[in-house]
Amino acid sequence: MKIAYNTITNKISGLFQSSLFKNSSWGIISQMSQTLFLSLFFVILARKYPTGIFAKYIVANAIYQLVTAFSTMGLSQWFIREFIHTDDKETLISKFIKMQIYFGIGFYIINVGLAFLIYGDQFTRVLIILMGVNVIFDNLINGIKSLNVANFEQKKTFIILTIESVLKFVAGCLLFVYPFSIITLSVILIGIRFLTLNLFLTIGSSNLVTVKTLWRCRVTYHDMKALVIMNWAFVIIGGVSIINWRMSNIIISKVLTAFDVANYEISFKIFSIAQILPVVISTSVFPLLVKHYSKPDKADFFAFYKKMHVYYLLFGWLAFTFIYSFSDKLIPIAFGNTYLSNAEYTKQMFLTILVFPTALLQANVLIAMKMEKQDMLFNIIALVVNLSMCLLGVLYIKSLSVVNYSIFASFLVFHISQDILLLGRKMVSLKSVFMFYIMTTVFIGGYMLLSKLVNPYLLFAFAWVITLIITFAGKKLQALVVKPNAIV
Repeated sequence: MKIAYNTITNKISGLFQSSLFKNSSWGIISQMSQTLFLSLFFVILARKYPTGIFAKYIVANAIYQLVTAFSTMGLSQWFIREFIHTDDKETLISKFIKMQIYFGIGFYIINVGLAFLIYGDQFTRVLIILMGVNVIFDNLINGIKSLNVANFEQKKTFIILTIESVLKFVAGCLLFVYPFSIITLSVILIGIRFLTLNLFLTIGSSNLVTVKTLWRCRVTYHDMKALVIMNWAFVIIGGVSIINWRMSNIIISKVLTAFDVANYEISFKIFSIAQILPVVISTSVFPLLVKHYSKPDKADFFAFYKKMHVYYLLFGWLAFTFIYSFSDKLIPIAFGNTYLSNAEYTKQMFLTILVFPTALLQANVLIAMKMEKQDMLFNIIALVVNLSMCLLGVLYIKSLSVVNYSIFASFLVFHISQDILLLGRKMVSLKSVFMFYIMTTVFIGGYMLLSKLVNPYLLFAFAWVITLIITFAGKKLQALVVKPNAIV
């Protein structure tokens, strides 16, 4: 027992000392603090505004995020990959940032058009138009964030975004002192976003982005057209992931009730918190995958992917079991008795976390291997599965559960599609693919059955003590989950 304890301690200590963890630690700490403040801000809004008004705010936010997903044209990962290899970094940076500004302006106009096309309610239109202003700011911020990722300077990004989250929380707290309309709140949030943009320009860009360099940089319509055509797969990849989530808001607002809109957004907000760790880690994992793959010997690439797959898998299990055990108690405390039934919907949504982290990792692997067109195709297939199941299910059953299960089914199809391609490339074995699904099904199914018999605190603690022993001491999980062979 002492040997197993020492082994686990050494493994965890080694993980904390790794360059990956050091590069990501600022992101993890920052994202946790951001999540704390933004979650409190969200809770304040849910409690202070009537459900109908809160639902309109959610819909406007969904439209804005949907447009933002396409406004960057999905070129962030392309830029990071090109930045690592190009010699003329200054020209690449200036062109990329200037293009992001142009795209932001263009897509804000689209945002305004959607406000009038989809919703007849004047109040909702005003909210959509106001919040859409952030699209322009977001594009410029996104460009600088991508630059920081490529330079492994995420620390600057995380500090600035943490400041923004604190300011948003303060804005929410003002509602306790002097209640004001959701329109006024939206204007305040635009002001905070503009301040964030200025912080990125003055602090976050390492003087690599200035008004002078952008002015001198010449970007024509033909330049932008050629870049988008050449990298159109990134546009689809960048947009589809957001559509998968945000189209559900629009469908629910049209078919179900305002209460369902609020319930979905609360579940999604909690899910977003769970996404933080794998998403932040991925900002460091992706450049490392690109570097490993560029080497003639792919052994390091295989080993790195194998190790990351285990960690991503375990995180999915951890997030689901935590929500399954404790959401019934935590959600009413946070959001009040109005949303007492939300725990069940959140558990349904968290089925997706079982495949989301490893799907994210495998998507980064495919892009590192310059197989973004295949990844784009899988994204489209997943979107079709989600929207078709969601639309048909909601029309006939009229339940929020249909939306949650549709999202899970789409991510499952996405993951399986990736597995088939990786099998074809001989990066994984058939046995390892089957073991991923079998172990997940057995572990989660067993946990759900035992939760009816065992105290949730004891079950959660016992399950994870055993899992950590098997993972870090026995080394069996690594051998079973992913077993790379060779690359074609």
